[in-house]
Amino acid sequence: ADCRYTCHQECRSLIQLDCCRPGQCQSQLSPEGTLLPPCSQNVTQTVEEEKPEPPTIQEIKQKIEKYNAKVTNCLLMKLNDDGTYTGFIKVHLKLRRPVTVPAGIRPQSIYDALKEVNLADMTDKRTSFYLPLDAIKQLHISSTTTVSEVIQGLLKKFMVVDNPQKFALFKEMRKDGQVLLQKLPLTEYPLYLRLLAGPDTDVLSFVLKENETGEVEWDAFSIPELQNFLMILDKEEKDKIQQVQRKYEKFKQRLQQTLKEARGKPG
Repeated sequence: ADCRYTCHQECRSLIQLDCCRPGQCQSQLSPEGTLLPPCSQNVTQTVEEEKPEPPTIQEIKQKIEKYNAKVTNCLLMKLNDDGTYTGFIKVHLKLRRPVTVPAGIRPQSIYDALKEVNLADMTDKRTSFYLPLDAIKQLHISSTTTVSEVIQGLLKKFMVVDNPQKFALFKEMRKDGQVLLQKLPLTEYPLYLRLLAGPDTDVLSFVLKENETGEVEWDAFSIPELQNFLMILDKEEKDKIQQVQRKYEKFKQRLQQTLKEARGKPG
């Protein structure tokens, strides 16, 4: 009646107001004449998204048959009796920082692979080097293999001893001429994403990159590694300063040359 406050009918009991006007106050005002009709559930209540039901074995079988029909190489998917399936994914390695590997050890042999010998455990010596940019690694995985396990598997194949938390797996998609990158949660199943997208890597591909800066577990790095990062940042800063200085030095020279040429001209 005084402040013209408006509320829904079901909100009336929650209103606790002290509305005042000159010379008069009312406490716990619940307006009678300004109530709106009850609002619909779509407005007042948050409707949770229904999670899709997991596909049945028959649906998985149909998807695999459709997938294999599009495969142009021998990298087919295979359905197991228990409903799981296996297949191949390719991962692009786009690492811009050096990785740490054991120093002075021999290449892995077939015997090592069969016996699951970890050569990284055979020496305490470490060295760092850059992996080839945009190298591609092929993995044979199961439908139960998670993103976390894929990252660990890739590091093991390259004998990288860095903490897996330093890395993240992304899915790369192309849409309307743009390249979209989305970080995958550690519990996601890459092979299922591959199955849904089909074998065409232009539609969907996987990329291993460094973890986002804001999400890096800095405790996972050693002191020498952190000091190395500082040295790299210091060098990049100096290079950037030199680039800016050269840019404006050239601009200054051109400006002085233009002024010199214009001195003898009228106007």
